[in-house]
Amino acid sequence: MSEKTLHRLAWLVVAICVAPILAAALSALTGDLSVWREVLAPVLPRYAATTLFLVITVGLSTAIIGSVTAWLVTVYRFPGQRWLEIALALPLAFPAYVMAYAYTHMLDHPGPVQTLLRGLTGWGPRDYWFPEIRSLGGAAVMLTIVLYPYVYLLARASFRQQSSNAFLVARTLGRSPIRAFYRVALPMARPAIAGGALLAVMETIADYGTVAFFNVQTFATGIYQAWFSLGNRAAAAQLALCLLCFALLIAGLERAQRGKAQTAGRGARFETMEKPHLTGAPGWIAFAICFLPVLLGFIIPVIMLGSMAIGSGQNLFSSRYLDFMQNSLLVASVAAVLTVAGAILVGFRARTRPTRGSKLIVIGAGLGYAVPGGVIAVGLMVPMAGLDNVIDRFMEGNFGIDTGLLITGSIWLMVLAYMVRFMAAALNAYDSGMATVPGHFDAIGRSLGQSGPRLLWRVHLPVARSSVLTALLIVFVDVMKELPATLILHPFNFQTLAVQAHRLASDERLSQAAVPSLVLVAFGLLPVMILCRSIGREEPGRKAAKLGAAVKAG
Repeated sequence: MSEKTLHRLAWLVVAICVAPILAAALSALTGDLSVWREVLAPVLPRYAATTLFLVITVGLSTAIIGSVTAWLVTVYRFPGQRWLEIALALPLAFPAYVMAYAYTHMLDHPGPVQTLLRGLTGWGPRDYWFPEIRSLGGAAVMLTIVLYPYVYLLARASFRQQSSNAFLVARTLGRSPIRAFYRVALPMARPAIAGGALLAVMETIADYGTVAFFNVQTFATGIYQAWFSLGNRAAAAQLALCLLCFALLIAGLERAQRGKAQTAGRGARFETMEKPHLTGAPGWIAFAICFLPVLLGFIIPVIMLGSMAIGSGQNLFSSRYLDFMQNSLLVASVAAVLTVAGAILVGFRARTRPTRGSKLIVIGAGLGYAVPGGVIAVGLMVPMAGLDNVIDRFMEGNFGIDTGLLITGSIWLMVLAYMVRFMAAALNAYDSGMATVPGHFDAIGRSLGQSGPRLLWRVHLPVARSSVLTALLIVFVDVMKELPATLILHPFNFQTLAVQAHRLASDERLSQAAVPSLVLVAFGLLPVMILCRSIGREEPGRKAAKLGAAVKAG
């Protein structure tokens, strides 16, 4: 295999990533508009309003929580500061829809909180008001406590790299710590905070499980309803196009913010300075501020899911659940290997030929991270279903053989959707490792006769081995948790843990849904713990690169 063949394979990977997005747009523009005019147009303002509310609420909330907690654990010492530094990233292991299951069980009318309240007060069901968890506000809270680690990780990396000189000068000029933070440190970290908040926003508009469970009408739920309830793929594609345009706008803002990010200042960084000790009331206030997101985003949900699972009567080691786990592990493993292999090909092409075309293929390959899974599923299903019909008619007419759904009825279409959706995660993780390798390594390798595949196999991959393993793990776990594309594309006799959890929760069997949900959380903890361990073991510059890559994965 020559280097030219590797470059052609990289272009093939890009074509696979771009094709479903273009197919979804084409299907929307050429589809029948009758259903759109009669059914979808009246509800479109509601979809837009609820989606916009979630975007604004989650974006602002995650920015505030993530930046404040990152500042406290980076600059000060207070009770519990060291373990909170790690624990604040743990909610990232939860799929948002799993968080919704746990809190619904806890806060609903028959749940333990309201039951205890009625027992203590003697009130009846109509004697008091209690906030409704299954609401637009409840969905915003669930998404916020799951997604704030995006901002926390990037903001913390930015604060650690900042020069402390400007902050200390502001303090000597009489500024209080809060004013110095607001006027000096926060503006320097603004690109990182904005980038993390925009990533949280993109996950918000792509979310289906949480909003569907809370019966909140957004573009994501509209796509699924148009597909399954109305049976109209063109209408689903038209809604997908609306969501795609919104997602690409957010992605453009995120890329613009990331392009402006620069290392802040010179001089001693915050991480090298002696941290002030907060004692007494200030120390415990700082502890409470940082502990509250961990309590809401990890401790309480784990306790609730554990208690629900114990009394659910579900056997995790039954043949049925073992099949669910086997299916999830199978598609996640295959998708992770193929996605990371594609990312390596694209990264190799971009590194060995740093041209404008290389920049385009990197952008094209990573376009899927800004596109919700439902859009990708529609973009794959519509043309592949048409191809299946053509093949079936040909085989039936010429050979009398009914082929059925060869492509759309297989797991390979799911794998393609995952590859498109998470290519950016693998590519960013791989690039974060290769970014630390000087360019002259390639020249040395070529001078020793290592060119093309040998250069990739004997020079690049050994150097980027840890980044490749990180990329594999991130994509593996993301595929395990992915819900919208899986719901649309999975074969009837092939269910995953995510689909099983969603199906049980949709039937109001929350205790049974806790079992597959806990397994998903356990898998999600793996990359988060590895990421947290890497924080204290790498140099500052490389920390920021790896944090950005891992956070980009979602």
